[in-house]
Amino acid sequence: MQAPERAHGQVIDADFRPHPWMRGPHAQTIVPSLLRPLPRLDLRIERLDLPDGDFVDLGWSGPEHGTRIAVLVHGLTGGFQSKYLRGLARQLIRRGWRTVILQLRGGGDEPNRHARCYHHGDTGDLRYLWRVLREREPGVRLAAVGWSLGANVLLKALGEEGDAAPVAAAAAGCAPFLLEPCAEKLRTGSARIYQRKLLKDLAAIVRRKSAAVPVPAGVDLGRALRARDFFEFDDAYTAPMNGFADARDYYARCACGQYLKSIRRPTLIVNARDDPFMIPQILPGPDRLSPWVQLEVSRRGGHVGFVAADARGRPYCWLERRFADYLDAAVAADTA
Repeated sequence: MQAPERAHGQVIDADFRPHPWMRGPHAQTIVPSLLRPLPRLDLRIERLDLPDGDFVDLGWSGPEHGTRIAVLVHGLTGGFQSKYLRGLARQLIRRGWRTVILQLRGGGDEPNRHARCYHHGDTGDLRYLWRVLREREPGVRLAAVGWSLGANVLLKALGEEGDAAPVAAAAAGCAPFLLEPCAEKLRTGSARIYQRKLLKDLAAIVRRKSAAVPVPAGVDLGRALRARDFFEFDDAYTAPMNGFADARDYYARCACGQYLKSIRRPTLIVNARDDPFMIPQILPGPDRLSPWVQLEVSRRGGHVGFVAADARGRPYCWLERRFADYLDAAVAADTA
């Protein structure tokens, strides 16, 4: 794989144009999440046992054989039912790809075996899956895509792997490059609506998990369930559960922004300046990106939105097509 002939990454304007009826960040964020029908996707579920005795569930779709596999990683509280993830899977399947959804540790309806669950910095299970797929089928071309928290996990994993990354190309949407400013943003204004919904969903996961697996010492379950913002939740639950000093230590050590210079595979990142989950100031410049990374930034798009209009004015998810186009081209170039 030949390295790009430039010193830094690229930051360019995305060619996304919002649907005229959904120009604002909240319409872009809420409409596809609540009003989009669930894309139909036939999943073949595989349970993958992990080296530490825990497990993750994989959702396979598309042909049972083929030379290209895309690993898809959901966002916070997402999983097999995430619409953006299913939509991209359908796009890729039409192009002959196999897709596999990685439902992150503890992300399904059945609690995982160990106390800890997935978080922004937990890349081990994704990296293990890459190696399992490579060992099973040495000739397959692997790609990976992540959204939001999944984008953070993916980009951090790519940076950690560096030249050893067993994927040919990757794409990430709505990446939270710096976690603490994002947590601060979600404490303010209308963003608190999203925070409230996510905390409610997290509380349901924590209750289900704590009923099946004892809570370790140091974790304040009651405080986590009463948390009014992510700082409180992560201080009480995520940080002590995973060996961090507190929420700010967790945010500082797990943010993907510090790993972008170490990525050594063609990687597309797409973010919107109006994303209600973050602030534009966290967007990295070219000097913070490796030469392998292209960041496309749009003025609009919301969070995991990017709803555009087709020639007849019908809404469609632009980001899913953009990712499918990119992976097709990047993997073909790597094969040539």
